[in-house]
Amino acid sequence: MRTDPLAFGTPFGGALSLDPLVIAVILAMAAVTLLAKVGGTWLVRRVEVSDRLEAGLDVLPGAIVIAVIGPELAAGGPAEWGGAAVVLAVMWRVENILLALCAGVVSVVILRTVV
Repeated sequence: MRTDPLAFGTPFGGALSLDPLVIAVILAMAAVTLLAKVGGTWLVRRVEVSDRLEAGLDVLPGAIVIAVIGPELAAGGPAEWGGAAVVLAVMWRVENILLALCAGVVSVVILRTVV
């Protein structure tokens, strides 16, 4: 019987280890993310931002959320559609996207256990 709670599923008999390749990949992703943010800020400061470009940049976060969540919703069942309805209702009432998304996630979890 195992007494070490960390021993389950570890390849080295309970000792947690990090593969250097995994650490390198995580650091590389962090560097690329930082480079993209810094590069984007640098580029926007160098280019004259028109009203049309500014309007496009303002709606970009919402478009990204829809691009990520849309396919899941299309392939989802009643729990996902119920969660989307909760997100819409909360967003319409309080106009706080973080609260709306959290309410949607909680509702999907609850609806998946019930439905």
